[in-house]
Amino acid sequence: MGDTASDPTHALSDVLDTLEASLDGESVTVEHVVDKLGRASFASVMLIFSLISTSPASAIPGVTAVVAMLVLLLIIQMMIGRESVWLPDFVSRKRMDADKVERGVNWLRKPVTSVERFIKPRLTFLFHRPWLWLPMILIALLTLFMPFMEIVPTSGSIASAVIALFAASLLTRDGVLACLSFGLLLVVPVTLYFV
Repeated sequence: MGDTASDPTHALSDVLDTLEASLDGESVTVEHVVDKLGRASFASVMLIFSLISTSPASAIPGVTAVVAMLVLLLIIQMMIGRESVWLPDFVSRKRMDADKVERGVNWLRKPVTSVERFIKPRLTFLFHRPWLWLPMILIALLTLFMPFMEIVPTSGSIASAVIALFAASLLTRDGVLACLSFGLLLVVPVTLYFV
């Protein structure tokens, strides 16, 4: 899938660094960010946009819906075996406020650095078919409900956090993270019911 982490223990911080370096001007397009992260890096693209939707930047109207659409497109492309990210124009041209995204990145630095201490490649068989299909199908289903979650405060952030966890597991080849994200995927519908 084009996602190999040469240094898995710092892979998440590296993605944040790349995103921060891509912010120039008052706003930034989705396409510009994807190009900077790398068209072949599905996990990096999925991680960074789900993290944006988890951070305070999610307060920007429509961010959760755009992230949901983007993640769904990525999952479908991963499942059919595409080697590079393709986005329709109406998604790739979507602009985001660079200042708010940067604040979101700074907010994410501390939790990401804390998590990285426990990350390492393990249970890597989970990143091969057919094991990988089930979480991808569940995440695809989750994205279909995310646009409606903007009505309920924090619910979109919860869903995005689960997707970020799965993307982080893909990027670092950490099967324990994959199992955790899978478990949370099963819990999210129940949690959102009581939110």
